Amino acid sequence: MESVTPSPALSPKRLNMQSGLELLGWILLCQAVGGLGALATIDGVKTWYTTIQKPSWTPPNWVFGPVWTLLYVLMAVAAWRVALKRATHNVAPALWMFLLQLALNCAWSFLFFGAHRIGLSFAEILLMLAAILLTMVRFAKVDRIAMFLLVPYLAWVTYASTLNGGTWWLNRG
Repeated sequence: MESVTPSPALSPKRLNMQSGLELLGWILLCQAVGGLGALATIDGVKTWYTTIQKPSWTPPNWVFGPVWTLLYVLMAVAAWRVALKRATHNVAPALWMFLLQLALNCAWSFLFFGAHRIGLSFAEILLMLAAILLTMVRFAKVDRIAMFLLVPYLAWVTYASTLNGGTWWLNRG
């Protein structure tokens, strides 16, 4: 039976206080982006969002908070895993793409809920989907588990895209 040697970047020596703090940093960054987006969302959900037509497949509002909280943690763990491999891989392109999709993620809330620009937010979420896919491609070159950690995020944003597109279609007049 073949023994499996752990990656030097993820060896027990490497998983120390520094890497734990790094993970915490990624979690705080992702959750802060979620919190910033929530600032644009909170008022809009209670006021404007209640007045527009939404697709029949729109979930109840309470679903979004727990889902996004979990997705931001998965995203943070994925970015952390990639960052840990900086000694053996050029991780900068992957992490810059991650930060770009994270910025697009935040911007969407301000376009949709803050500015009430349903059509523009639909175009923006399609860009975000492309950025997520490119992030996954770049993550796969560094750490396949990190790429797989983004699959639920991709699935949710794909679903959110259908909601955004459907909402735009129903309210286009």
